[in-house]
This record gives sequence, C-alpha cells and structure tokens, in this order.
Amino acid sequence: MKSVALHNLGCKVNGYEMDVMQQKLSEHGYRIVPFDGSADIYIINTCTVTNIADRKSRQMLHRAKKENPQAVVVAVGCYVETDHAGVERDACIDIAVGNNRKSRIVEILDDFFRERELGNKVDKTLGGEAADDMAHIEVYEQMRLEHQPGHTRAYIKIQDGCNQFCSYCIIPYARGRIRSRQEKDILEEVRGLVSEGCREVVLTGIHISSYGLDRGQSELLQLICAIHDIDGVERIRLGSLEPRIITPQMAAAFGKLPKLCPHFHLSLQSGCDATLQRMNRHYSAAEYAEGVRLLREVYDRPAITTDVIVGFPGETAEEFEESHQFIKNMDFYEIHVFKYSVRKGTVAEKLPGQLTDHQKSERSDVLLELTAGQSQKYRRSFIGERVKVLWEDTEETEGKKYLVGHTERYVRVALPAEMEDAQTHNGKISTVMVQKFLNEDTLLGTIC
Repeated sequence: MKSVALHNLGCKVNGYEMDVMQQKLSEHGYRIVPFDGSADIYIINTCTVTNIADRKSRQMLHRAKKENPQAVVVAVGCYVETDHAGVERDACIDIAVGNNRKSRIVEILDDFFRERELGNKVDKTLGGEAADDMAHIEVYEQMRLEHQPGHTRAYIKIQDGCNQFCSYCIIPYARGRIRSRQEKDILEEVRGLVSEGCREVVLTGIHISSYGLDRGQSELLQLICAIHDIDGVERIRLGSLEPRIITPQMAAAFGKLPKLCPHFHLSLQSGCDATLQRMNRHYSAAEYAEGVRLLREVYDRPAITTDVIVGFPGETAEEFEESHQFIKNMDFYEIHVFKYSVRKGTVAEKLPGQLTDHQKSERSDVLLELTAGQSQKYRRSFIGERVKVLWEDTEETEGKKYLVGHTERYVRVALPAEMEDAQTHNGKISTVMVQKFLNEDTLLGTIC
C-alpha cells in the first residue's frame, strides 16, 4: 500500500478537485498521510494566478522532493498548464497532470508505476497527456465528491473555465473556456452529501455566472431552484458572481428562495471606470452600484463582499481616491484587498505605469483600514438580535472552548462549549441571541 501526501494551493475549485482526487486514491488502496512527513507519493495541486503563486507551487514541489528524494512528486493543475517548459525542465517533478486530467489521477499513477517496474523510461507527461490545449477543451471533466465526513458545508463545483479575459488574469489560459456541468450530476452529488449530514452547499466554479451559457443560455437560477427543492438542503450559498448578473428579475427571484443565503460576493476590482476599462472588466462602477442597490432592496442587510486590486498599472492617485470613495459608499461587509502582482503572459504585464511596491502597500493599507471598520459595524448591527447559526466545529479561544459557526450572512458566532447541551447543536442550525463581541471577528451568543 503506497502512501500519498497531498497539498492544495489556490482557489475553492482546486480544493474541491483535491478532495475528489483524495477520495479516488483512498478508494483504490492508497494510504493518505500528512504532507509534512515522509510519503511514497506527493501530489501538489498548483496555482498560477500570479507569479508569486507560481513560485509557491515550485517551492512546494521542491520541498516534497527534499523530504523524500525517492518519492514520486506529482505536479497537478494550473501551473502545469501555463509553464510546460518549466515543468519539463524541473527534475523534482516526476509526473505532470493537467487540469482536464485530475479525475484520472489513479490511472495515471498506476500507469507510471507499471511502466517503471517494467524498466521502461517514463516520460513525466505520460505520453503527452499532462496538459491539453485548454482553448480547445469543450467537455466538462466529470468529477464527483461522494463523501465529506465531518463537514456540514460542502463546496460543489458546477462549471470550469472563463471567457472574460481580464487583462491581469491568466486563468482562461490555464482553465480554458467555459464548460458547464450537467444539472443531473450536480443534483445527484448534492443528494449524496446531504444524506451524510451536509446542511449547506456552496456553488463554486471559475466563473459561475456563466453557468449554462455554453449550452445557449444562463441556467444558474434554474440550478439554484432545483437544489432548493432537495429535501435536507437547508442553505445554499453562492460563490463569486459577476456584477452584471444581478438584474431586477434575478434579485427578485433570489428573494423568493428562503434557503438561498443573503450573502453575495460581487467581484469589483476597482471603483474607478478608467481602471476598470484597463482591466477589461465588463461593467462600470455605476452598474456595479445598481446591482448592490437591487440586492439591498430585496434583502435586509445582505452581506455584500468583494475583491479589490490596488496599484493596477496606470492607477493614478486620483483614480485610487475615486475607487476609495466608491468602496466607502458601497459599505461592504468585507473586502479582500490584493496588491497588483504582475502575471507573465497577460496584457497587463506590458501596460505602462507600473507602480512601486511602496505605492501598492500604502493603498492597500487604506482599504484594509476601511474594511476593518465597515466589517465591525456590520457585525455590531446584529447584537441584541436573534440569528440562525449553522454550528461547524469546536475551537479554543483564550483557554476556553467554544462551538463556532456562521449565520446565513456568513457572520461568525461562538457559543460557550460548557453550556448545557452545547454539543448537541454541532452540525445543526440553531436560533441564537447575539450578546456581544467575543473578539474582533466573532460574536458571542446564547441558544434561545
């Protein structure tokens, strides 16, 4: 029985795919062991979203080979797709597996060991199957998560690929064009996970707003409604959405689905139209604001979260201030702030007006201070109110144990673990009276 250590880098889609690979390996007799120890095989699911992500991927691959020079080191995913020459040169990599081959991980490993035992020279790409020309992949790779023991929330991958081609992003080249999963397969996966105790499903993908467009029209709302009808599903949460998808009709339809969490991640990137144009984003700041307004018209205090890039090439002080004021006015629950990082192979790499690290850090600090205050204000608004919490785990804070979970709006809440019957709530949804802050990002409550 060969031992396998797995390490995941990058997004929730990578995380889902890693879970499926681990599941397949376990089912076929491979023994899963921690990554920080010795193993026969190391599998690193790589990320390539920035040059820094590429470097981290290489570092983890080299770390694995250093841990056990005799081990088979497998590079999987986006880095494999975007740097074929680098992967081929790297002596630390024994096997390379592209993004449309992850479901075949067991077969690929079996082929590798069979050829090696026969004394044959084994090409790390196994006959050229490591990386496809992702631009010509039109079929969604079938993957299905059968088990997720101990988890009340499950990420469900519904599509792959992206057609947006933002000027800073390499992902369309690493993941290919949009490919939507069949609704039937998604529903079967959800039913199976719910039967094992999952209470909340999070729909994820590279660009979930495009779900169904490769088949002729949007099917996202249809899919949400079908999942909503499954007995046992208590919550549906959406991954990152394109702002333009929030039309009056879509917002109204969302509001009629009680299981759909009022938590929407609308990717912004900048609140300045000139910067958005250089980024090749397909909306204006005003259109973004209208989407937020529609959601707030339908829901009481929806949790609106976003991503913002600071220091994009050509961003002047005036453009940053315009973006800053727009973000301030939007009053987000949380902002994920990223300092622009050059990604080789993108349009933005060659744009004039590259900013210094110092300028990027200064602008990042401004937005981080802003989001800290806005997040505190949003959480504080629930003190003294009853909220529903899905309890997920037990944690220790300052020497005391707490049951922790999240509300529908993804506000983190804790319950003292020593309270009578506290553990009976784990994995379930309970109504809680919010009392005060436990710490800066967690509220403290009591069962009603």
